[in-house]
Amino acid sequence: MGHRKHSQPRRGSLAYLPRGRAKSMEARIRTWPEINSEQPKLLGYAGFKVGCIQIVSIDDREKTPNHGKQLVSLGTVVATPPISVIGMRGYYDDVYGSHALFDVYSTDLPKEVSRLFTLKQKDGVAEKAEKLLGRVDELHAIVAVMPNQAGIAQKKPYVFEVAVKGGDIKQQFDFVKGLFGKQVKIEDVFELGSSVDVASITKGKGWEGPITRWGVKRKQHKSRKSVRAVGSLGPISPASIMYTVPRAGQRGFHQRVEYNKRIMIMSNTEKNEFKINPDGGFKHYGFVNGDFVVLKGSIPGTYRRMVKLRTQIRNVPSKVLKPNILEVVI
Repeated sequence: MGHRKHSQPRRGSLAYLPRGRAKSMEARIRTWPEINSEQPKLLGYAGFKVGCIQIVSIDDREKTPNHGKQLVSLGTVVATPPISVIGMRGYYDDVYGSHALFDVYSTDLPKEVSRLFTLKQKDGVAEKAEKLLGRVDELHAIVAVMPNQAGIAQKKPYVFEVAVKGGDIKQQFDFVKGLFGKQVKIEDVFELGSSVDVASITKGKGWEGPITRWGVKRKQHKSRKSVRAVGSLGPISPASIMYTVPRAGQRGFHQRVEYNKRIMIMSNTEKNEFKINPDGGFKHYGFVNGDFVVLKGSIPGTYRRMVKLRTQIRNVPSKVLKPNILEVVI
């Protein structure tokens, strides 16, 4: 009998550690890109994953063998109801990191948002905050998205922050203040054909063994009493197990960010530009009503789960090309 190899994970399979459950159903975006723009703009949005379709388009990627030919690719439909701007927060930086300097909220909050918290904001807060703009290093808009506007039964809205970039801090302050109490649509934030980064919580799989969780190799059926267990947990000394040893545990329900998802379609169901709803609606979701986008490829998360869209932070192209869509296959 030849030399027996112990079961070890595939090279580079460590990837994300620790693989624990996410603390919230809402993904967090910790980093925002810098943009070259004289006018302030929001850098993020939110939507709800609907399902997958097929897109028939003309490949416009230059210097590729398939350039100019028909290309059938997977597309993910994301329902994007309008978001409401309810406030803003200013941050200042020091050697210990970023710290909140002030919060300013709109006096006209949506009914669903006003149920979440009671504001004790007095008159003149915006004027006091405006005097502190010299200390502000970064400004974020506080926005809310209503799941029931996307056809989801949840009434409680998601409230989160979106970075504002472009211009100077005074321009950003006036820009967000002018949006107080208003709704912003996705066409006001992103451009058709541009790419976005998608942050979401992946589909939970529960407790999994090392074979599925880490991809280790199954042992020979006569080598041990176990077949799907790891062959070696490490040396006898020191008497401890290293964190790199594949073990059983939670798989799925992790926060993940996928980069450079191109917006292939940005439309509304009332325009009848593309028939997006299959007969009987999408499985596990239903019918899409209102604004939606179709992203090229797959995105993390399960159906009805909220996903956050962020302005592209890697490999930003010099120009944005609008995709040439020939057909949508449902």
